Amino acid sequence: MKFLKIVGHLIVIALLTALTQIGGLLYLISILVFRERKRKKYLFFLGMYLLATYFIVPYVAPYFGRERIKTSEHFKAHSLFYSVTNRNYVRPELNLLLEKVAAEFAEAHPNATVHHLDANFPFVNKFPLLPHLSHNDGKKIDLSLIYEIDGQIKNERPSVSGYGIYESPKVSEYNQIKKCKARGNWQYDFTKYLSFGRINKELKFSEKGTKNLLQILLKQATTQKVFIEPHLKYRMGLEHLKLRFQGCKAVRHDDHIHLQIN
Repeated sequence: MKFLKIVGHLIVIALLTALTQIGGLLYLISILVFRERKRKKYLFFLGMYLLATYFIVPYVAPYFGRERIKTSEHFKAHSLFYSVTNRNYVRPELNLLLEKVAAEFAEAHPNATVHHLDANFPFVNKFPLLPHLSHNDGKKIDLSLIYEIDGQIKNERPSVSGYGIYESPKVSEYNQIKKCKARGNWQYDFTKYLSFGRINKELKFSEKGTKNLLQILLKQATTQKVFIEPHLKYRMGLEHLKLRFQGCKAVRHDDHIHLQIN
């Protein structure tokens, strides 16, 4: 019984570490301080976690070369999840780029907001931000596609997480998804299981809005690469050396845009 309890704690520690980076350590401290007091243990963990996330981590992260993403009227997180789990940290130069991009996008679309999804954890290069392969150095961030209703750009979300609702290839378009899965890359559309529910079913992919956002991203001097599915690239008539295919070992990118800087 004691062995199972220890295993259970280890699983929780691993999951919290993978999800939030700091949660596993804080949970370990909690169970060591309150070994036999379950209620106090969980309340202590929750309080300590929120205190660390919002009042300690933002001031320590700069020592590791990262800072919390600066949000504004025109640039926000897709949901509270990304700040609560500390997945909203980037290098200062990426913060500046995002601020500039959002401002320029707002000039063309005054009522529109650019939303970010997963960025990076606050500490330590090469620390994995699962399920991503490369969000581990403060230089990467995922952005939502732009959506519309009746031709008008909207700020509503297509899914709870922001991932997993795909703008799939049309019959006449090149189907990279099919090719990747045929090669045995079973994980390629794994994010469909991470949508956590579809909302705003009336939302449609905004070709014009997404193309405009990509054009702004691609012309920035500090932009190194932008990943998006080939069929969307061709559909929007975009051609640029920085606009790339991410490879079959990653996941499909017709539900979000991946941006990384030099």
